[in-house]
Amino acid sequence: MTAAERLFHALENDFGISGAKGELSFRLKDYHIVVEQNNVIGSILEEWLGKWMNSRGIPNEHNTAQSSPDFWLNPDNKNEDWLEVKAFTGSPNFDVAAFRSFIQLAIDKPWKLHSQHLLLKYKMQDGIVTVENCWLKNLWEICSSSASWPVKVQCKRGIIFNIRPATWYAVSPSYPAFSSLEHFLAAVEETIYKYHDTRATIAEHWTERLIESYRKHYGRELIIPRWNDIKNLYLPEQNEP
Repeated sequence: MTAAERLFHALENDFGISGAKGELSFRLKDYHIVVEQNNVIGSILEEWLGKWMNSRGIPNEHNTAQSSPDFWLNPDNKNEDWLEVKAFTGSPNFDVAAFRSFIQLAIDKPWKLHSQHLLLKYKMQDGIVTVENCWLKNLWEICSSSASWPVKVQCKRGIIFNIRPATWYAVSPSYPAFSSLEHFLAAVEETIYKYHDTRATIAEHWTERLIESYRKHYGRELIIPRWNDIKNLYLPEQNEP
């Protein structure tokens, strides 16, 4: 069991986070308000998680910089046990990663590929925050294809900004989440080739650099299939070329 899995077990079974309710409030001198702004919930839940882990003696280091990960669950070895925390209301609307940063970070720090994601779905009404559900997923399990790209991305005016999440909990999704790291990387590779800004600058040697970096760190080869050989698993028939 990984450190993230032990944390998830403690949150779900010991604490009972699914269904838990909380209230956000702010007091300035003698005037008190109940906070009803959704845009602060993610940061507050992340801060709460760090302090809750500290109260339970769960090893962690909170990364307060704007970079991966949100938490190191093994502060003595920061090359493993990365935890990302994502909170959302409604459907998943967060950024998984900045696209250009991710494709370089995967080479520089291949353990990023095995980061785990704690996902908190909540609702907010009259200042009361209710955690509706909680999941622990691998990176590839929260990513999918889309109608336009092998990996679902945020693309505006022809410029890719971020990798965007799948609806991993949907019963019959149009674009299912990837079933393995290798399939996810095949889709990333194809996206790099398809995207004009990376096709000429990064695409040619990206895969071999990634495989070599991964082999040096983990001592095994990544076998990344060709996207054309697996795309039928992830694209609806009507969207296939």
